[in-house]
Amino acid sequence: MSQRNIEILIGRLITDEAFRDSFVMDRPAALTRFQETGYELTSVEIAAVLTVPVQWWRDAAAQIDVRLQKADLKRTGERR
Repeated sequence: MSQRNIEILIGRLITDEAFRDSFVMDRPAALTRFQETGYELTSVEIAAVLTVPVQWWRDAAAQIDVRLQKADLKRTGERR
């Protein structure tokens, strides 16, 4: 179990709009893509992340200063 990988995943879910959106749309696929980029997660970590309601990630992101967020520039005028 790598605490660092979980920290990176949580950071991305809160600060990376495109990644968060892909996670909300298809959580298992987003986690698979995350792992395919070289981040290992255990089945326990995956299960724990999947138990967090998707709205929580959106709510947490809304509390972060926009200067710390990576906006999805492909979205046309739509914001949270």
